[in-house]
Amino acid sequence: MPEKIIGILGGMGPEATIDLFYKIIKFTPAEKDQEHLRIIIDNNPKIPDRTAAILGKGEDPLLALQETAQNLEKAGADFIVIPCNTAHYFLSSIQESVNIPVLNMIEETTKETKKRIPQIKKVGLLASIGVYKSEIYHQHFKKFNIEVISPEEKDKEEIMKVIYTIKAGNLSKRVKKNILKIAQKLIDKGAEAIIAGCTEIPLILKEGDVSVPLIDPTQILARIAVQKAR
Repeated sequence: MPEKIIGILGGMGPEATIDLFYKIIKFTPAEKDQEHLRIIIDNNPKIPDRTAAILGKGEDPLLALQETAQNLEKAGADFIVIPCNTAHYFLSSIQESVNIPVLNMIEETTKETKKRIPQIKKVGLLASIGVYKSEIYHQHFKKFNIEVISPEEKDKEEIMKVIYTIKAGNLSKRVKKNILKIAQKLIDKGAEAIIAGCTEIPLILKEGDVSVPLIDPTQILARIAVQKAR
C-alpha cells in the first residue's frame, strides 16, 4: 500500500507548526531520508485570530482556513492535520470544503487520554479562551463521562497572555512559571491529568513538569498522522 502524503494546515502559530512537523519526524521509524514521510506544509500565519472570532471580536477565519485546506488538497495531500486547538471549532466547515479527511485532534486526544488513564474522572484544561468558550474539549470528554476542570476567569486571561507571549517568541522560565501555577490550581481541584490544550503550551510545558500526566495533543496528532500515512 503506498504511503499517504500528510498536509499540515499551519501558521497558527508558526512555532507550533514546527513542533508538529518535528514530532512527526520523531515518530517516523526511518533510518534514511527516503524512509521519511512526504509532508506538505502551508504555514499560513495570515489566518485571522480564532479566539477573537469565537468571542465575536475579530474577523472570521473560516474562509482562510478553507482556502488553506484546499491549497493542501490541490498540492497532493491525502489528509490534513491542524496544529491549532482553537481552529477545531471550525473543523466541520473546513472538512466540508475539501474531499480529503481532516483529522480531529480534539477527538484523538480524548480517546488517547481515556486509553492511557482508563479510570480517569477529571482532567484540567489549559487552553485559549476560544477553546473554553466553544467547549470543544468538554463535548468530547463528556462522551467518556470525564469532567473538564477549567481555570477561573482571571487565570484564563493569564493563559491567553502566556499564549501570546509564546507566539511572540518568549519561552522564558518566568512564562513557564506562570502556566505551572495555573496547572497546579487545576490539580488541587482534582485534575488527574493536564491537557495542554493550546499548541503553544507544549513548547514550554513538558511531561514531568507537573505531578500528574501531561497530555500533549500535538504529540498525539503526530503519532496518529504517522500511523495513517504509513
